[in-house]
Amino acid sequence: MKTIIHKAAERGHANHGWLDSYHSFSFAGFYNPAKIHFGALRVLNDDTVAPGYGFGRHPHDNMEIVSIPLSGDLHHKDSTGRDKIIRQGDVQIMSAGTGIEHSEQNANHDKEVKFLQIWVFPKEKNIEPRYEQKTFLPETRQNQWQTVVAPDNSDALWINQDAWFTMGRFDQGKNTTYTMHNSNSGVYAFIISGKATINGQALDTRDAIGVYETNTLEVSADADAEILLIEVPMQFKA
Repeated sequence: MKTIIHKAAERGHANHGWLDSYHSFSFAGFYNPAKIHFGALRVLNDDTVAPGYGFGRHPHDNMEIVSIPLSGDLHHKDSTGRDKIIRQGDVQIMSAGTGIEHSEQNANHDKEVKFLQIWVFPKEKNIEPRYEQKTFLPETRQNQWQTVVAPDNSDALWINQDAWFTMGRFDQGKNTTYTMHNSNSGVYAFIISGKATINGQALDTRDAIGVYETNTLEVSADADAEILLIEVPMQFKA
């Protein structure tokens, strides 16, 4: 088993006033040669957007882009004609494929929106751009894992990659196991809130651990904890 540890305080950070963003991997003005990607996982940004502000329309191509609101609401528009509100409990995915333009704005003028923006390299390039979102009730993942993004699960959002996004909310003292879908996968575990020990490593809020060359993760909640697991191929074509 091999592991990497990314402590919350060691992430890249940029505060633009309207946007307060923490970067788990090299992004924009933050560059760390040891933090370019974890397998096919390229970006995990922890963003807070001020009321009434947001990301103006901009392009992407050949990337799987997942957004997970943690609080507040996002207003999404894109060049496929989508015009949607993404709320806490929702998960959104875009396959940028041959090219897509989108904007993400704080839908509210009286409160911040906090969300995770995650990019995964695609399995197939130049597919037709696509968009999907779905609501996953938090209580349905209490003390158990819930798959929210997958290439092979009709209950989850489809992704153009052999990747699985799994979320769980665990009471203090709860122990659980996560089993890899593929032998060549790695899992990047991100502690959204609380404290947990994963494969013997104690982690606090916004800490992360990447684990590979193993079949399972052993997870113990040291306090009430919410955890995001991102399983991705460790070998892939960029």
